[in-house]
Amino acid sequence: MRPLQSEARVIAAAEALAGMLGANPNHSVAAAVMDASGSIHEAVNVHHFTGGPCAEVVALGVAAAAHAGPLLAIAAAGDGGRDLIPPCGRCRQVLLDLHPDIMVAVPGDNGPSMQPIRKLLPWAYRHPDADAIRLVRFNQRYFDAVASGEKTTTIRWDDPIDVGPAVFVFEDHQDNPVLEGEVTSIGRHPLATLTAEQAQLGPDGDLDRLKAGLRGHYPEIPDDALVDVVGFEIRRSE
Repeated sequence: MRPLQSEARVIAAAEALAGMLGANPNHSVAAAVMDASGSIHEAVNVHHFTGGPCAEVVALGVAAAAHAGPLLAIAAAGDGGRDLIPPCGRCRQVLLDLHPDIMVAVPGDNGPSMQPIRKLLPWAYRHPDADAIRLVRFNQRYFDAVASGEKTTTIRWDDPIDVGPAVFVFEDHQDNPVLEGEVTSIGRHPLATLTAEQAQLGPDGDLDRLKAGLRGHYPEIPDDALVDVVGFEIRRSE
């Protein structure tokens, strides 16, 4: 997936910081992470023969020290003109356990792309006591409908979401709004035979339009795909 505007800022921050390194061999990689408020937190690695931490792990600590909350995106870059670099295996495991919905910048032949951390570590061990905050991402155009309670379902493909508390974020929204709520139900159905009732469409809902929208959003979705109909609600202040 091509980086969003906000994710491109994370990549630029990591590469800019990496470009300032080089004088000290103990600090050769820079990382940047973005939290749900849009703030970016930067860090560098600390090389040591005992196994000093990678820049990505240090960046998680910097963000935690700033009470940043859930993190949306991370990027790392190397000194000496190495530019964007992918995280090592240990960093992938740490990210998966502590921020299971974070997007990770990786280099590619056609430029940087953003990948869900779970895609970088398939068949991974999951730390049972990580107690990570879960994220549900929406296009920014859905903020008003979600915030008002008008929209209470979303349909996803190849995008695992768990029932339970979650933070709802709206990608590239200029105000970086965050809503707290809960995923209340998940129903899995074949896309080919998905009905309006299964999709929880109202009386004015257009099933054909919904399916066309899904195919537009997920260009690689196969004909035999299973999609998740996710029900959610916003936590209201008492």
